[in-house]
Amino acid sequence: MNEQKFTVTQPTRIHFGVDTVNDLAAMVRDLGGSRVFLVIDPGVAAAGLQERVTASLEVEQVPFTVYDQVAPEPGLKLADQGAGLALEAGCDCVVGVGGGSAMDVAKAVSILLTNGGKAEDYIGLGKIGKSGVPKIMIPTTAGTGAEVTFTAVFINEETSSKAGMNGDPLYPDAAILDPALTLSAPPHVTAATGIDALTHALEAYVSSQAHAISDMYALEAVDLIAGNLGKAYARGDNLEARSAVLLGSLLAGKALATAGVGLVHAMAYPLGGMHQIPHGLANAVLLPYVMAYNLMGAPERFATLAEMFGVDTSAMTTREAAEASVEAVWRLNDDVGIPKSLEELGIPRDDIPEMARIALTVARPVANNPRRPQLEEVMAVYEAALDGWEQ
Repeated sequence: MNEQKFTVTQPTRIHFGVDTVNDLAAMVRDLGGSRVFLVIDPGVAAAGLQERVTASLEVEQVPFTVYDQVAPEPGLKLADQGAGLALEAGCDCVVGVGGGSAMDVAKAVSILLTNGGKAEDYIGLGKIGKSGVPKIMIPTTAGTGAEVTFTAVFINEETSSKAGMNGDPLYPDAAILDPALTLSAPPHVTAATGIDALTHALEAYVSSQAHAISDMYALEAVDLIAGNLGKAYARGDNLEARSAVLLGSLLAGKALATAGVGLVHAMAYPLGGMHQIPHGLANAVLLPYVMAYNLMGAPERFATLAEMFGVDTSAMTTREAAEASVEAVWRLNDDVGIPKSLEELGIPRDDIPEMARIALTVARPVANNPRRPQLEEVMAVYEAALDGWEQ
């Protein structure tokens, strides 16, 4: 501990609780905003949640412009288009509503309004010079944690590659986490986003950059998600379970922001860029396979994760307990209907070499991983994930 060094940046003001969405207008004004650019997932709008979000804006007579052209895997041009519309409408505050895609577009629009240029100009780390206009995130799924991270991920339409903007100016100024907004998420979305959040927590916990604060967030997130995701999947109207998973997703996002993620995310990027597999689903399918590959890099940590899933490890060796964490994740995936293999997602075997090559270019997650991956090893993990889990 006396040799450990870490930096934690946590600027986002968090409002958590049922009906906190009613505080939106007051929050906009508190941050100095007067005209809102509302980036909303079209599925969320279709589910009738837009009115829930905008109700306080209408009551308080805060004008807003709606941008609902968000794709599940957004391209850079969506951010550019949104920024153009926001500038034309004179918006000085951006609100992102939905899953990670809507929130990432909202973050990028905020930055483009003050920095100018195109979204492509800011792909990478530390390329954003100025803070954006005030930005507020309202997740309607419990998964990405984007409401408390400094990343916005996009597909480059010209190259079909996937990459992110990264930098402290992307941290949202505020986040509203209202568990009631997640009640309408269908089971398959609940499952994929929930395992996505679990992936954030697990990868942050075994990351080479993990530290005392990230561990605190990660382990509590694992406990909340492992204990409640099945309940939220089985009964979508279980508000207590929904609240627990949403809180777990928030804490997993904080763990991600402070310790980073690993090879699961690196391997998920080409699944999104090349095959348009939603990010959360890609992470969920890959998670147990990458965990099995990583076990030898952090066996004690994986053994602790097994305990967080309720496994009695008292009579196990460290290796046995570590392997039990993989089995626990596999069982949870199976319980909530996550596809068992990449074959079920229609991924062609011939694409594995190229996907592995691309995965290894996702530098930060690869560097954070507890086991330093080689090209042949990444290909082998993809092969295992394509073939499916042997029970």
